[in-house]
Amino acid sequence: MMDKVLFILGPTAVGKTDISITLAKKFDGEIISCDSVQIFKGLDIGSAKVKKEEMQNVPHHLIGIVSPNESFTAFDMTEAIKKEIKDITTRNHLSIVVGGTSLYVKSLILNYNYGGVGVDEAYRKELKEILEKEGSEKLAKMLEKEDKNAYEKIDKHNPQRLIRALEIARFKGEKKTDEKIIEPLVFALVLDRQRLYERINRRVDMMLESGLVDEVKSLLNNGVKKDSQSMHAIGYKEVIAYLDNEISYERMVELIKQHSRNYAKRQLTFLRGMDDVNYVDVENKKEISSMEEKITRWLNG
Repeated sequence: MMDKVLFILGPTAVGKTDISITLAKKFDGEIISCDSVQIFKGLDIGSAKVKKEEMQNVPHHLIGIVSPNESFTAFDMTEAIKKEIKDITTRNHLSIVVGGTSLYVKSLILNYNYGGVGVDEAYRKELKEILEKEGSEKLAKMLEKEDKNAYEKIDKHNPQRLIRALEIARFKGEKKTDEKIIEPLVFALVLDRQRLYERINRRVDMMLESGLVDEVKSLLNNGVKKDSQSMHAIGYKEVIAYLDNEISYERMVELIKQHSRNYAKRQLTFLRGMDDVNYVDVENKKEISSMEEKITRWLNG
């Protein structure tokens, strides 16, 4: 019998945290973060990490468990999520996977397995040398040649993602399987585009007011390397550019907002390409109520 897993997906700043906590309390659930940045320790403000006092006694998993100097691949993340699902099911609780990192969602729901590719140290070293000498643009051009589909979807400003995508393309590690490991019910939270962008801009302002620049300074002062996977996350890479006097403060703010909006757009594009997704307008009370009714029917078989 497959484990039932509820997915609450959606673009950044749409309101996944509050709704997922409400659902967890109503359906005896535990939340598994499916976020490529919240997994790292110390990246709190820029990742909009839920605070302990905001969790309302709902268990949260895979938040702040990896050193910011470590790499954490799609394979690592999906294996960690699968383990949490098994553990939660043994407690007779509902697993609620919450996030917007499309690669992890694809692996879990669409049955993609990224385990076929480990780390080929020689090839990775070669790619890192190319990055150092010619920059992310060269890696992006290489990926376009190797895998046009991956090139069109990836964040071309994230060298860690580019390197991993090139490894997958080179060694054919992305494999779709027929094995069904979970029984998913997928909801995508949506909002009017203009309202969403306003929320994103406001969230960035709040992050900066809460001390995002000081958070990045603290991470760097504590030995986190600028070229680490974690420091290429939106919000962190722009602050580093500001601290290195490459851009002004105003330009930094502008870029964080722009990159966040672009990321939300990519998340929405990914969701539109999925089958069996239930869309819910977060500002429509009837749709929220309908979502809860659908979850009840699903849980009751």
